[in-house]
Amino acid sequence: MPTPDRPARPVRGANPADILASLAVGTRVVVRYRIEGGLSDALGELVRLTDSEATIRTRRGDATVRLDAVVAAKPVPPPPARRHTPSENS
Repeated sequence: MPTPDRPARPVRGANPADILASLAVGTRVVVRYRIEGGLSDALGELVRLTDSEATIRTRRGDATVRLDAVVAAKPVPPPPARRHTPSENS
């Protein structure tokens, strides 16, 4: 069973919405989805998943995406640790 620290491995060629639906809530994901006039991306933590929508918590807030609009989705590793700059050490 997938967990945030052990997400399901996406099946190559699988429907992107099915890949997203196979992931555990808490998994960090990137999702590309259709919007009016083009495409948009959401990168963040999968916080909610229903039969028709996924909610991804991004740095800018929650993005709710209809599963039928998803064109690509995959789990991604945690963000890299922030490096301290010299000005932060003083």
